[in-house]
Amino acid sequence: MEIFEYIRNNLKKEDYLYTNQIGFGGDNSLKIDIIFENIFIKNLKKFGNIFSEECGFLDFQKEFTFVIDPLDGSNNFFSNLPYYGTSVGIKKGEETIAGFVANLASGVLIYKIFNEDIKYFCLNSKKELKQNLNSNSKVAVFERGYKYPNICKVLNDKNIKFRILGATALSLANAKDYDFVLFAGDLRVFDLEAALFISSGLYIYKDENLVFISKYKDKFHYFKENIKDFWV
Repeated sequence: MEIFEYIRNNLKKEDYLYTNQIGFGGDNSLKIDIIFENIFIKNLKKFGNIFSEECGFLDFQKEFTFVIDPLDGSNNFFSNLPYYGTSVGIKKGEETIAGFVANLASGVLIYKIFNEDIKYFCLNSKKELKQNLNSNSKVAVFERGYKYPNICKVLNDKNIKFRILGATALSLANAKDYDFVLFAGDLRVFDLEAALFISSGLYIYKDENLVFISKYKDKFHYFKENIKDFWV
């Protein structure tokens, strides 16, 4: 809520500046990345360790660890493209026990705790929301697709409509709203921890190069059986 309120009421021009500070995740951090990370650290350090895309691992000698991407979709945010958010996975030892991914542009938080159902929360009204009642999907999402034209061609040749949205955690966490979500490239824990836990009830394929999530069993098996075609 503090981060959401900052975006709504306290943004400054200098927040959009790059710091030329390379974060733990390997990206040049925006000032807003650091601001959001510091908000998380301030509020969460008394409850657990912090493992964040910007600062790396902060060991507070706690049983729990918060795996954080302070600003998922930084380039979207920078470009005023309304698809960006923030992501927090909670681990107890090596076990992930909860995931929270907020779309800061729409003000909708999706989360899952333990083995409970996925829930939605409106940051504007501060009330729980009903889940999306439309179970049909017309498009897939291929995050980082711009780096893999060969895979894009395979999808196009198979007449699969897809979009490249630019915020990995948001797309993976909301995979049940799409035909499928495919993410290829460097699999960073900050992008995946919370989102994969939220989507754990779906069909998931993961290897060292990519993640594929779908609510459709047939499409999941088709992808597994034909995965070699995607790397031709």
